[in-house]
Amino acid sequence: MAESQVIGSQRGRRLSPAAPIRIATLLGLWLLWEAVSASGLLYQGVVPSSFRIMAALASLLTSPVFYDNLAFSLMEIVVALVIGGIAGAAIGLALGANRFAGAAYERYLHYLAPTPKIVFLPILLVLFGIGPGSKIAMGTLSCFFPIALSVAAGVRTVDHVLLKVGRSYNLTRSQLIRMIYLPSLVPPIANGLRLGLGVAIIGTLLAELKMSNRGIGFLIMQYYSQFRTPEMYAVLIVMFAIAAGANALVGRYVRLPGPR
Repeated sequence: MAESQVIGSQRGRRLSPAAPIRIATLLGLWLLWEAVSASGLLYQGVVPSSFRIMAALASLLTSPVFYDNLAFSLMEIVVALVIGGIAGAAIGLALGANRFAGAAYERYLHYLAPTPKIVFLPILLVLFGIGPGSKIAMGTLSCFFPIALSVAAGVRTVDHVLLKVGRSYNLTRSQLIRMIYLPSLVPPIANGLRLGLGVAIIGTLLAELKMSNRGIGFLIMQYYSQFRTPEMYAVLIVMFAIAAGANALVGRYVRLPGPR
């Protein structure tokens, strides 16, 4: 009996009161899209029917060429996220734990964080060429700042009582980081990763759109130049689904503060 009540309460929690509104909103947007597509108000192909996009998506998901370009872009994004995440976490930890370093350098991060990273692309192309190196560098640069700033802010929220206890036991700096800072910084790191993942994808794809001969960005430009807009939208849908799925995985397996 108690078990059935628990299951019933879990089901009740899953059915959000806002669910009908969300469904109605999605249905309304779909009907609006179809109406604009059928109206002829825009140039033919700019807003293709969703049925054409779904057909293009089905064809795309059976294309080896698509998976080759997808694997290439995902490799660039993952490498950029690893490099940018490690560098951002290290810098954020250093700035948050050291007041002098934070006062001296953190302001530069706040100034550079909102700067469109695409302005650095010509420099990255000169340094790394048109291959995957410049795309990885672009993704790394994009995700570094949100992770560094999130970790730096998180360090300042670490309970000072824990730090005093650690120092009273003569813990070294590396032990303090491993035993006190890192466990307390899981939510800020996860939040930074969620933000960093999004901008890493954007930065990598932007670099591929500008100059590349492989990858999802290259594929999007190919479809665009050939006026194959249903295929272009299909690729964008896949990338949106991948980004949303990765974001959801981080939120599911890492406990973050706030409403779930």
